[in-house]
Amino acid sequence: MAVKRGFWGNLKRDLEAPVAARGFGTGWFSGFFAILLAVIGLCFVAALRWPAMFSMPELAAVRDWSGFRPLVHVTLLGSYALALVSLMLRPRKVLGSTALMMALTATILGGAAVQPHETHDWGIFFGVDFFAVNMLATGLMFAPIERIWPRRPDQRLFRIEWREDLFYFLVSSMMVQVITFLALAPSSYVNARFEWLDATRAAVGSLPWVVQFALAMVLTDIAQYWFHRLFHTVPFLWGFHAVHHSAKAMDWLAGARMHFVEIVALRGITSLPLLTLGFAPSVMQAYVGMVYIYASLVHANVRGDFDRLGKFLVTPRFHHWHHAIEPEAIDKNFAIHFPLLDRLFGTYHFPEGRWPTGYGVPESVPQGYLAQFKYPFVRKAG
Repeated sequence: MAVKRGFWGNLKRDLEAPVAARGFGTGWFSGFFAILLAVIGLCFVAALRWPAMFSMPELAAVRDWSGFRPLVHVTLLGSYALALVSLMLRPRKVLGSTALMMALTATILGGAAVQPHETHDWGIFFGVDFFAVNMLATGLMFAPIERIWPRRPDQRLFRIEWREDLFYFLVSSMMVQVITFLALAPSSYVNARFEWLDATRAAVGSLPWVVQFALAMVLTDIAQYWFHRLFHTVPFLWGFHAVHHSAKAMDWLAGARMHFVEIVALRGITSLPLLTLGFAPSVMQAYVGMVYIYASLVHANVRGDFDRLGKFLVTPRFHHWHHAIEPEAIDKNFAIHFPLLDRLFGTYHFPEGRWPTGYGVPESVPQGYLAQFKYPFVRKAG
C-alpha cells in the first residue's frame, strides 16, 4: 500500500535519500545545489527589496558593492540551470521543482534589479543577508570538505536531526540584531562606569595588530573556558547547554545547535574583553569572523588525529571528545582555542589516535526547536 506524502514529506525523503540514490547522473546533487543557490538568492533579493527589515546595516557596504547585483543574478541563473538539470535527470521532481519555485519567487520580487521598497521603520531587522553570507562562508566551505575528508564516511550530509540544526543556524543568523543588543549589555555597562580602565584601553590600543589579535584570543578563551565549565556544573545552566550536547551526530552544522539564552550569555561574556579593553575595531571584526569559521571546523565531520597540534590548539578530534558519550570524557575539554587551559585546570582529555564512539547526553532531550527551547525550564535536575 503506497504511503501518501505531502510536499514537505516528499522533499524530506529526497533530501535524506540513501547514498546509493545520490550518485552522479541521478540529479540529486544538481537539485540540492539548485535549492541552496535559490535560498541564497531569495535572501539577497529580500534584503535588497526590504533593507530596513531584512538586512544588517553592517553589511551595507556589501550590498552597495558594484559586483553584488551581478552576483545575485548569477546565483539565480545558476539555480535555474541546476533545477532544470535535476528535473531532467531525476524521476522524482521535488528537488528541482522546489528550487525552481524559490528562484521564481526571487525573480518575481525583482531579482537582481530589485529596488528598495518603502517599509515602516519598526526599529528591528531580521538578518536574512547575514544568514545567506553565513551559509556561503560556512556551508559551501565545509559541506565539500566533509565529503572529501570525512571522519565517518557513512554519515550523510542530511544526517539525523539536520533540520533542527539548520533551523538553529537560521534563527541565530536572522535574530542577530536582538542577540547582539542583549549580548552587548554587560560591556555597555562596564564602558559607562569603569573609567579606571582608560589607561588599559590606551595600552591595548597601542599594541601591534597581530599582538592585539593574539591577546583577544587568549582573553576570550579564558572567559569562555569558565563560562563553559559553569554551564556544565550548575544543574539549571546545564539544562541550556544540554541542548547543544544533545546532537547525536557531529558535523559543521551541529555547532549551531545552541539555546537562545546560552547564545546571548556566551556572546555577552565573549564581548566583555573585546569591547571594554580598547581593542581595535578591525581586531574585533577579524576575531568574530574567525570564530564563526573555527566553531564550524571543530564540530565538523573531518578526519585527522592531529595528536601534536591538539596539544596546543583545539582541533576537531579534541572538541569531539567534549561531545563524547563515553564516561571518560564527561566534563572535559572546555577550551575553545587553547587546550593549555584544560591542562592547567585538570579537564584535559585527548587520548592519542582515538575518537569517540558516539555523541549525545544520557538524559532525554526532546526534538524540535520549541521543545528544546522549553526544556531547561521544565527538566528535572538529576
